[in-house]
Amino acid sequence: MSLNRKDFFGLRDLTADDIRYILTTAETMKYVLSQKSKKSPHLQGKSVIILFYEKSARAKLAYELAAQHLSANLVDMTNSAHDMEQESLQDMGQLVDQMGADFIILRHPMAGAARLLAKCVNASVINAGDGYNENPGQSLLDLLTIKERKGNFTGLKVVIVGDLLHSRVSKSNIWGLTKLGAEVCVAGPPTLLLPEMEKFGVRMYYDVKQAVQDADVILTTRMRLETQNKMNLPSLDEYKRFFRIDENLLQYAKKDAIVMHPGPIQRDIEISSSVIDSPQCIINDQIGNSVAVRMAMFYILSQMGGGLL
Repeated sequence: MSLNRKDFFGLRDLTADDIRYILTTAETMKYVLSQKSKKSPHLQGKSVIILFYEKSARAKLAYELAAQHLSANLVDMTNSAHDMEQESLQDMGQLVDQMGADFIILRHPMAGAARLLAKCVNASVINAGDGYNENPGQSLLDLLTIKERKGNFTGLKVVIVGDLLHSRVSKSNIWGLTKLGAEVCVAGPPTLLLPEMEKFGVRMYYDVKQAVQDADVILTTRMRLETQNKMNLPSLDEYKRFFRIDENLLQYAKKDAIVMHPGPIQRDIEISSSVIDSPQCIINDQIGNSVAVRMAMFYILSQMGGGLL
């Protein structure tokens, strides 16, 4: 396996075996979390710094709980990062590094920020989302959830619907799913699909009904008008008329198809309320896997004496 570096940037450079190893480790962490005492000593004496330049209460909480369950010392530098925006990312990283940090969890609006930071610090850097590049933590919990429900990835048809242009977790999911043997299709407005998407090894559709035909898994993205303009998408009403996942659309998928969303979900925009409240929508399963996956990331980095590519 290639798990021999100190940092975790994303799924693009990982092998299928690497990803399977992470998922297996996360399953072990789920067992730890099922015990009355959720504490494990694997990061005892280690320091974890949370450095979020973008808000994400869910992701930050998952990393915080994961570090605490593994007995790490946790410091949230998010407010300091916003107060010190004039200071470069490298300078902020070196400041934290010189104070003895072992892990830096970075979420940043610039693509490649985690790699940039890792070059100038001794601490292990974990990418919690960088620009429109990758979001490996969210992707891994998606993969774990699919594995639990479907058993295997080989031969699965997975459809990703929505804003593929701005969704970093979708890019991570494409790397992971294709390497694990799934057939991946994407569907969305032409202005929100990457022009060279098919070079990623996926099939691209503008008609979502064709995309979800016989689908096993449907993943939706979060629609954010604040990151778009009228040239990308005239309105959310237009989007939901053509691309919202509802009961009528699910008739084209397999009867046991599952529906997933990275959260926070906007009811009746990405997914109809009736589907959200149905057994096919497994968002709660995704949330339940979020801490275990982050614990696995910490554990592997600490055991390898280095990290993931």
